[in-house]
Amino acid sequence: MIKLIKSTFYKEKQTKKRLINFINKAEQLSIGRECKKFEESFAKWQERKYCVMVNSGSSANLAIVQALLNLGKIKKGDNIGFSVVTWSTNVMPLIQLGLNPIPIDIELDTLNVSSEKLLEVLKKYSIKMLFLTNLLGFCDDIEKIAKICKEKNIILIEDNCESLGTVYKGKKLGNFGFASTFSFYVGHHLSTIEGGAVCTNNSELETMLQMVRAHGWDRNLTEKKQLKIRIKHNVNSTFYSRYTFYDLGYNLRTTEINGFIGNEQLKYINEIVNKRKDNFFKLATPIYNNKDKYYLVKYEHIDLLSNFAVPVVCKSKEIRDQLVEKCKDKIEIRPIVGGDMVAQPFFKKYMPDFINNFNNSNARLVHEQGLYFGNHPELTAKEIKEIIKVFTE
Repeated sequence: MIKLIKSTFYKEKQTKKRLINFINKAEQLSIGRECKKFEESFAKWQERKYCVMVNSGSSANLAIVQALLNLGKIKKGDNIGFSVVTWSTNVMPLIQLGLNPIPIDIELDTLNVSSEKLLEVLKKYSIKMLFLTNLLGFCDDIEKIAKICKEKNIILIEDNCESLGTVYKGKKLGNFGFASTFSFYVGHHLSTIEGGAVCTNNSELETMLQMVRAHGWDRNLTEKKQLKIRIKHNVNSTFYSRYTFYDLGYNLRTTEINGFIGNEQLKYINEIVNKRKDNFFKLATPIYNNKDKYYLVKYEHIDLLSNFAVPVVCKSKEIRDQLVEKCKDKIEIRPIVGGDMVAQPFFKKYMPDFINNFNNSNARLVHEQGLYFGNHPELTAKEIKEIIKVFTE
């Protein structure tokens, strides 16, 4: 069986040895210096000013929405556009926090929202924020999407959990919007076992994210920022300041173990990205040439494609069903991310009035006729050959 992933993280044996040594010597395993080091290093690699590390990519999504609410940049009842083919915990925080999620269909040839699809929705709805998913390492014309958002005062947030390292028009995905979220879950480009982050260039947002991550208090802020917020709220006692909660928050903190693994994995991140890129081209070229069986996925417009997994959208349900059977006990496969979110039971339950308002025809086709198989840096030439054989025979 060719699995979606082989290891907990890249260079697992060596990393585990160093992790054991770190744990044996560490004086603190709760969030501390290793996490701070990772935040600074990852922000530098991503080419952003700030990074706030949390315990998962889902928590990163929750944290960014709560932080924007706390800052008054969005408010309950606002319409929030989102990529309809995404993961559940992109949409759930919107519902949980009293916002109106507005699904936006994807383009079939990029599996991502385009400026055209966004403009179609904007004819019907005024939206305050766009939560755009960069799906599987791909994107559409995100620079045009960013321009539209700027012109219409729409806050653009990128879910970049599956596109770490992809470069489009000279800029890394995750850097087109006000902020972006990342996942470091097992099997993602960079694994810390569990983990996630939010990146931004905005100091005010970074400060609020630090508080949202940890109960709404100020302990992880710089002394200068602590002094400013304590003066504002007339908190002048060191005793009480440690237990003063300034805004709505959660416990989304990670650990020094996750921070240490992240720092170790960052040593290999460019190698990981390049191997995923190379694997994708070896797999996609022969597979997508089967135009009678599969819809073509377009990627020539992308400078560097850091692929998460290889999607295949079949031209009929019968072809998809045949593939599922052929892959049984040979190749691990899954639906394309979470499919059409409007078709998911939770969306139907909590947003029943929206169900009939959207014609997400491309998303529904991907939901019903699509699948993906894994791409990771440990795929062998033999495994790549076997995958191509199954998908092209």
